[in-house]
Amino acid sequence: MKAFRMLHRSFLLLFAIVIISLVTLVHVSITNIVAEQSRAQQQSLSPAVSLIVEQLLKPLHVSEVLGKSQEVEDLLNANTLDEKAVFSTLERLQSEFDLFFFLASEKVRIQYDVDGSKRSLTEGDVSWYFKYKDLPQNKVADIGKWEDPHFFIDIKIFNDYGEFLGFFGIGKSLRSFVNIFNTYKQQFGYDFLFVDENGDIMLSSDPQLMADNSNFTNLSELAWYASLPNDVQQQRDLNNRLITIEHEDYLVAEVKLNQFNWTVYLLSPLQKRQSEISQGFIISVVTLLVVIFSLFLMVYHLLYYFRRGINADIFIRSSYSLPPREEMESYYLKLMDQHQSVSVILVDVDNFSHLSDTYGRNVADGVLDKVASYLSSQLNETDVLGRWSSEEFIILRPLSGPHDALEFAQQLRYGIATLCGPESRPELKITASFGVSFTATPRPMAEVTINAEDALYQAKRDGCNLVRMQLIE
Repeated sequence: MKAFRMLHRSFLLLFAIVIISLVTLVHVSITNIVAEQSRAQQQSLSPAVSLIVEQLLKPLHVSEVLGKSQEVEDLLNANTLDEKAVFSTLERLQSEFDLFFFLASEKVRIQYDVDGSKRSLTEGDVSWYFKYKDLPQNKVADIGKWEDPHFFIDIKIFNDYGEFLGFFGIGKSLRSFVNIFNTYKQQFGYDFLFVDENGDIMLSSDPQLMADNSNFTNLSELAWYASLPNDVQQQRDLNNRLITIEHEDYLVAEVKLNQFNWTVYLLSPLQKRQSEISQGFIISVVTLLVVIFSLFLMVYHLLYYFRRGINADIFIRSSYSLPPREEMESYYLKLMDQHQSVSVILVDVDNFSHLSDTYGRNVADGVLDKVASYLSSQLNETDVLGRWSSEEFIILRPLSGPHDALEFAQQLRYGIATLCGPESRPELKITASFGVSFTATPRPMAEVTINAEDALYQAKRDGCNLVRMQLIE
């Protein structure tokens, strides 16, 4: 009983120490509010990067992958262009990817749009084709179709002999960007400006700044930009710069979009960020106090009612309970029968042989268990996870297209990279490489997985901890 009272006093003393430490933390944090503001600004970049990937880089990747397909090359390289086949292909791609597609043929000098329209590519009448044809770049981003302005990604197509065949491209209506930017502005509070190398605003969260009838707004036309020092305007270095727009202070963050030779500026209201930091800090401190107090109460009652030692539960390796490679074939057939389309994701633990040779098989198995448990926790109820080899896993994912599967694989890759090592080696860095493929037509599982394996090997060759996709031609 005496020992129990001593334990009770020890807990109370420890709780008092924690309270004093928290009060000190509050004092230090308030004096460093400027540093917290900078941290919050950096965190605000994360959703902006997600938007850029989803709305710009994903269409770019789609256009690059499809532009390399034999189908597109054959259409443009045919001696007699089959217009029916061209429109059929464009319509099929639109239904699969929900994007505006077009083909521009060098042989017949005609542009075919997915909406069924076509136009002659006459020099002096159509400027973009001849302007971009002579550029050294094989991909170009621009704004066009002025009766309904679109953002276009134009990919040059060549045959096996290096002869220029024309352009294949993707378009998105500027109205869709306005709606998406408005949603982000309401959720995160900041404005977007996508600016090219000439200072022209290509995309913006402000509809009044969007291009109209081939007229672009330049940064120099904005009042707040014109008020900046001349050297800042010349270099266009606005990162972490404080500006004032209509009597409200904004902090500018800058992201380079090298794929299009653009710069993205994020204008974040400073007052909103300060309010978010203060509110978030108070909520964090109160929550931490409640959690700590609850833990003390729980430990106190556990010690009171349970005085004997607790034996560790028997642990069965999660990776060993997964269906093996030979069983995944039946899952694949069942999913194809139910959903008519399946994405296949192969996951390979990087440097597994080195881990096993350096730290032993138990540590390597612990890494597999960590990865298997994490993958299992991220799947939908329709997904199937299995073993593919000694250090590889396979995920069968219906109800999602190839690029949804690619984005999901990117999320898994990032999640695995944040895992700590097994209990015996928590400092180990765990990463994995991913290969993605997809089928929407009945075909053997081996035909889909071989494309996923090729993509996985490409991820390994490119440096590991990467995601690559290879669609079936």
